[in-house]
Amino acid sequence: MKTWKKLAGFGLASLSVVTLAACGSSGGGASSPDYELSNVTFPLKEKVSLKITTGSSTLAPQDPNDKLIYKRLEEKTNLHIDWTNYTSDYAEKRNLDISSGDLPDVFWNSGASDVELINWAEDGVIVPIEDLIDQYMPNLKKVLDDNPEYKAMITAPDGHIYSLPWIEELGSGKESIHSVNDMAWINTEWLNKLGLEMPKTTDELVNVLKAFKEKDPNGNGQADEIPMSFINDGGNEDFKLLFAAFGIGDNDDHIVVGNDGVVDFTADNEDYKKGVAFMRKLYEEGLLDPEAFEQDWNTYVAKGNEQRYGVYFTWDTNNIAGDKNYDVLPVLEGPNGQKNVTRTNNIGFSRDRIVITSANKNLELTARWLDLMYEPLQSVQNNWGTYGDDTQQNIFEFDEAKKMLKHLPLEGTAPSELRQKTEVGGGLAILDEYYGTVTTMPDDAKWRLDLLKEHYVPYMSNNEIYPRVFMETEDLEKIDLISADLMDFVNRKRSEWIVNGGVEKEWDAYIAELKRFKLDEFVAIKQKYYDDYAKSK
Repeated sequence: MKTWKKLAGFGLASLSVVTLAACGSSGGGASSPDYELSNVTFPLKEKVSLKITTGSSTLAPQDPNDKLIYKRLEEKTNLHIDWTNYTSDYAEKRNLDISSGDLPDVFWNSGASDVELINWAEDGVIVPIEDLIDQYMPNLKKVLDDNPEYKAMITAPDGHIYSLPWIEELGSGKESIHSVNDMAWINTEWLNKLGLEMPKTTDELVNVLKAFKEKDPNGNGQADEIPMSFINDGGNEDFKLLFAAFGIGDNDDHIVVGNDGVVDFTADNEDYKKGVAFMRKLYEEGLLDPEAFEQDWNTYVAKGNEQRYGVYFTWDTNNIAGDKNYDVLPVLEGPNGQKNVTRTNNIGFSRDRIVITSANKNLELTARWLDLMYEPLQSVQNNWGTYGDDTQQNIFEFDEAKKMLKHLPLEGTAPSELRQKTEVGGGLAILDEYYGTVTTMPDDAKWRLDLLKEHYVPYMSNNEIYPRVFMETEDLEKIDLISADLMDFVNRKRSEWIVNGGVEKEWDAYIAELKRFKLDEFVAIKQKYYDDYAKSK
């Protein structure tokens, strides 16, 4: 058994008090034996196994091998995957597995931060894979050669590649589907019932929410309407989109890049304070869901299914309340006459999806199997789901003549729920050029892109977003250390101010506390890497 120097905050002592619960595993994470295979081609003459640890949704089968995608891959390759599948607390259990030293061959959907990737590499937990890509992974190599920006994003500052990426292109620049995550949706049935116009300003929104609260728009004689709901700090379900009416606005990272190239921390701006004060006003007047600051996803969805929301926030309304009675809330004009949309710093990219551990004795076999995930048809299925499943609703039908996957109608099913049951995630690449040749674009994605282009894109004032830079180890560790306290403080104070008030009174002390948490150093590091990125473009 091997022990490691740095364990991302988890020590060996933890093992004595924690029992891991996994499904679909034949016993622990210990890696597969050396099969002494070379010049590997599929299907293998004799079946062998690799051991892979993953995390997946509770909606999916507990044993990943029950998914049709994996069944087909095993038939195609004669390679069996012995899964350890964690359906909760994946990151914690993954780190405890690492601290035990009994490593699998691969961590799938690894979810590693940049700090963890670098620490795992320095400590010998994972291996560099750039040579494996060059020698054994022609599908991924082609993607990286044709799109060098992705190769740059997965290359660590030491020049090595330690992880395989997830790439999903759906539009680009301001018109990327990832440009805004927390879209606002308004109940148009209630507007029509009460004879109200669609609100165009923040003041008009307040008046509409009051009417939703007081005038029984659902007509049941009860005051059970919820004027506005959200999941606090919930990413796609957060209300931060509204802050842009008061100035620069806010996003999940609290970081925007001005058109002058200056990196700005949003949560210390005066307009951020105005946004908080606006939400406080809504809270004081009983216009916010009282459960919004503690509710989970299931509670949020349940109330949405009951059509109780006047306004709420999510990526796609079909995931919560359906689109029958809801439409996009237009970008609101703020008190100074401004309309603005703050872009996220997201693109369809993640560099942390798959890592190969140092315990793996079958590197060529592993690399060739993982490269299959980057075949265009395979990537599309891994990302969204598959076809020809007789046991449940399918995402696709397969056009044999065109060798192309065509999205089927969702038939009222929430897109996220159906996909969680059938997709497998991991490393993959879907490029914009695949649409119309390898696959159709999902109907819900096309619909969302059209809505963004119509309602939000015209008001996106910032031309750039903060890029996916890979920082040096020293700076990564500084950013990680500062972020832990800084972001917790910022998010906690936002909630306190909305519920209890006091933003004006406490603002100066709040700014001083941000400085104590080393905000200036945080922004300086972010600026340094942005400047380097801008010079390299």
